[in-house]
Amino acid sequence: MKTRVKEFRTAAELTQQQLADLVHVSSRTIISIEKEQYRPSLMLAYRIAQVFGVSVEELCCLKENKEREDKQYEGL
Repeated sequence: MKTRVKEFRTAAELTQQQLADLVHVSSRTIISIEKEQYRPSLMLAYRIAQVFGVSVEELCCLKENKEREDKQYEGL
């Protein structure tokens, strides 16, 4: 799942470890989210969004991800 975590984190000049500490996860979790290898839970997405002052929808590119997923189901 595409997110804007890395974009917001670098703009805020936070390291992966600093963000992880703020949202109570390991830096590996942040790394995995940024590499699109892990989908954050709703609560984790909410915590990250709060750090950056954005909505979960904006943080997680929900519209774009929905469109991408919808294309996978076309023609089934």
